[in-house]
Amino acid sequence: MSRGTAAYPGECAGGRRTGGGAPARRRAGAAAAALLPVVLLAAAGCGGAAGAAGDESAGALTVMTWAPAGTGSTDRPGVTALAEQIGRDVNAKGGRAGRQLKVLTCNEHNTAAGAAACAHQAVDAHAIAVIGSYSQFGDTFMPVLGAAGIPYLGGYGVSGAEFSSPLSYPVAGGTPALIAGSGRQLAAFGCRTVTLVRPDTGNGDTLTRYLAAALAPAGIRLTDVTVPERADAAQMAAPVRKAIGEDRTGGCVTAALGPEQTLLLLDAYRAAGPRRTQLASVVGSVHQGVIDSTGGAGSPLNGSLATGWFPPESSKAWDDLRATARSAPASGAGPIDTTDLAVQTTWVAYQAFLQAVERISSAGGQLTAKGLRAQLDSGDSIDTGGVTPPLSWGQNDMLPTAESPRLTNTWVTFQQVRDGRLTEQQSGFVDVRWALTGAKPPQ
Repeated sequence: MSRGTAAYPGECAGGRRTGGGAPARRRAGAAAAALLPVVLLAAAGCGGAAGAAGDESAGALTVMTWAPAGTGSTDRPGVTALAEQIGRDVNAKGGRAGRQLKVLTCNEHNTAAGAAACAHQAVDAHAIAVIGSYSQFGDTFMPVLGAAGIPYLGGYGVSGAEFSSPLSYPVAGGTPALIAGSGRQLAAFGCRTVTLVRPDTGNGDTLTRYLAAALAPAGIRLTDVTVPERADAAQMAAPVRKAIGEDRTGGCVTAALGPEQTLLLLDAYRAAGPRRTQLASVVGSVHQGVIDSTGGAGSPLNGSLATGWFPPESSKAWDDLRATARSAPASGAGPIDTTDLAVQTTWVAYQAFLQAVERISSAGGQLTAKGLRAQLDSGDSIDTGGVTPPLSWGQNDMLPTAESPRLTNTWVTFQQVRDGRLTEQQSGFVDVRWALTGAKPPQ
């Protein structure tokens, strides 16, 4: 049995074909939106292709985007829905570089086996890139892509492999850049002490190092408070009380937790009722949906600081993303959430890909995985329309660290929650490369 059928536990969640083709997606209830039953895969092959005219269009540029679906809190349905809509939009305008764009999407089920299956399907489909996407299992899927020479452009940055594999091209700086940026934001805000609430994991230990480096030039004392990786409400109360301490003016608390643990932290923080402590977090732990669900303007997050990769979703820089999301057909998963960082990262990745394709075509190069890697490796900068600084992955752009050399975008944004909305606290981008490499801060 070939890969892409029931031989693998992950399956494509293919989009709709245009040009009169019937929808390739089948729904098995709202909770399983975007899932294809394995039995259908055996008959229909590896999912459908968004935007590809007719059947297997000769000469189409094939790419893949994956994300979990039907798993609960880890679901990112907007990621694959956005990729499908980008494919439709590109092809409605005549394709790119004279060729149609065939976007395959895959459900990785939030499992290592599912992520590996999606990667194998990308290989079997001769994809020239995996773009955007969301998966925690980079250590599993990157070797599969690497063996086939397929670049991974703009993943969310959850796993270490995304910042170390030579075939990975991240568009954002992951949690390391966010936590280092949070340190600089808190120092500029006037914090005298900072407490970090973070998971009790090896990755959490690394975050402490980055934050301490960012705070050191200001002479700010850092207190490290850990919580179990899957902490429940009862396990969150004591760490929050410890983080608040004596609730003094100039005391600041920042958190780098998953969205579910962040909600538990906010419940405990609200119950503790501090009056002077300044709360902060990193975007991803806190996003607009968390603010809305905890009371909007009445949320304990109101007034809190946040460090992000990109401008807040209300920025005009996201106008094209919002327009694309609005034009997507209705689905059981609801409208595309443009406040979701995984959706935003996927958008940035596709803009980078489309620009790279144009440059390869203009230079008379080959539109293959190898040709795309060569273009991305060239060091030529790519403009993302203001949602990031210009991106490049040349040798001189690499971060001089053994653990994260591919972390080339070390710029972050400073935001603040005002009247229940994430807004700019400071315009523009702030570079924290020095804090990530142990260098001295710029004067």
